[in-house]
Order: sequence, then C-alpha cells, then structure tokens
Amino acid sequence: MTYSAILFDCDGVLLDSEPQGCEALARAISAAGRPMDRDEATRLFSGNGRAASLAWMKAAGLHAEAVFRHADDILFAMFDQSIPLVPGIEKVLWDFDLPMAVCSNSMIGRLQSSIMRTPLAARFGHHVYSAEHVARAKPAPDLALFAADRLGIRPDQAIFIDDNPQGILCARAAGCLAVGFIGPTEHRLDHARTLAAAGADHVVHGMGEFHQLLSELSLPRFEKLA
Repeated sequence: MTYSAILFDCDGVLLDSEPQGCEALARAISAAGRPMDRDEATRLFSGNGRAASLAWMKAAGLHAEAVFRHADDILFAMFDQSIPLVPGIEKVLWDFDLPMAVCSNSMIGRLQSSIMRTPLAARFGHHVYSAEHVARAKPAPDLALFAADRLGIRPDQAIFIDDNPQGILCARAAGCLAVGFIGPTEHRLDHARTLAAAGADHVVHGMGEFHQLLSELSLPRFEKLA
C-alpha cells in the first residue's frame, strides 16, 4: 500500500499539552464545587470532544458552559507561558515529503491558541481541522474523511496517528491506517493495550518509533541539501 498523507491528532501527539488541558479542566470543575484532580480529569476527558465533556458536566449538576469557559481561560493562560512540543515531532514533520493535516477534537479557538502559535503550524498551512468543522467529533470518522477530502486523497491512503482510542476508532471507521501513540508524559495504565484493543494497526512509543515506522513504509523524504 502506498500512503499519500499523514493525519495527526494535536494534544498528546503534536503538542505535549494533554496534561495542561486536563489540569485546566480539573481546576475549573473543582472551582465549580466538584473536587477533581488531574488524574481523574485525564480518565474522564482525554480525547473527548466538547459535547461529550459538556454532557458529563451537566450530568454532574454543573453549569457546563461556564465551567468550560473557565477551563479555557486557565488553559490559554498556561499556553501564554509554554506550549510544549512532543519531542521528535519536528524531525517527523520535516523529514517526510507528503501532505499533512491536523485532526483534533479541540475547538478552533484552542487550536488557534496552541498549535497555530508554534513553528509546527507552517508545516500544515490551512489543513488544521477541528471537531467544529464536521457534524460529529471522534470517534465518528467525520474528521478523517473531511481531512482526506481536503487533501485530495482517499481515506485508505492516509496514516492517522492519535494517542486516544477515540482517534483510533475514527481512523479505523474511515479506512485509514491507524497508529496509536504513547507520548513521553503518558501515564494511563496499559494504554498501549487500550489503543490496540481500539483497533490500532500499530502502536508506537515516542516519535522516534513513529519515524522508524514511516521509514519502513517507504514514505517519500525531502531531499537534504549537501
């Protein structure tokens, strides 16, 4: 099989920002009267779209929209201080010569405050896609199908990398090659097994392993200047 594009989740794959996002949610929910630490927020919300997170907050009796806005305020303040990149991501992005897109369950505003403020944004151009661009967030296949269409390829020509089972389910439903990613700050127990159970065709630990996988798949490389 010849692959023609790579689709990336954002938080936890491009940016090592999943801990920041879960910390912001934990603080906002705690401030609203329901004590929560980052570990619990990670278990409940990692990989979720906005609708799923809001539904949990409403079920918990919270003013969901207000809590979400507070969490965004906390998170964006964190981004003003630091937007950590996943180690090794720049080598992956600039070694392989094929189209790439971001496929994130995050809202457009969060992507504008995070990935679009980093040097990585130049690699994606306008191919940065949010759950707001489609009818259904991950785990539905909509984001992968939308990105593939915008890139002008068939979904089965795309490699989709995500650190959450929602993304793996999205990739599989769309027909992409699904790669589960274990990042440097991942601490969910047996998460590699969770990604494999969701249907990941490969599970890689760190961008070094992902780079090696892409090399084994014989993806085209940018020519290096002598």
